[in-house]
Amino acid sequence: MRDGGFYGWPYCYWGQTIDDRVPQDPVMVAKAIQPDYALGGHTASLGLCWMPSGTLPGFPDGMLIGQHGSWNRSTLSGYAVVFVPFENGRPSGPPRDILTGFLAADEKVSYGRPVGVTIGPDRSLLVADDVGNVIWRVTGA
Repeated sequence: MRDGGFYGWPYCYWGQTIDDRVPQDPVMVAKAIQPDYALGGHTASLGLCWMPSGTLPGFPDGMLIGQHGSWNRSTLSGYAVVFVPFENGRPSGPPRDILTGFLAADEKVSYGRPVGVTIGPDRSLLVADDVGNVIWRVTGA
């Protein structure tokens, strides 16, 4: 991510992929930067925090992402906390699930919507769930 960078919205996405549903501005489309990483559409990836290596067993340095989830799709997406590994300051692999189970088996009903993520003073992962009205605490123990 570049400070002050323009990533295309509302004219385009993933670099210069035009969104023909909106009036276009060719100058702005030409300025659009392709992001370093994609998490998928409609995941509402709102919460974000750095997780140092060793915080949870088996996880290197990387980003924790709270995915609040979609609400207006026939099959819901998101509704999880995922981890993206980093090497040399850049994403280096696919996302790994950390906390799931917020969707019913039919993937049409949610039991919760994780949003805020942070590392607690005891090195646990804390996740705010604004549907379940709870804070989940995840440890490696």
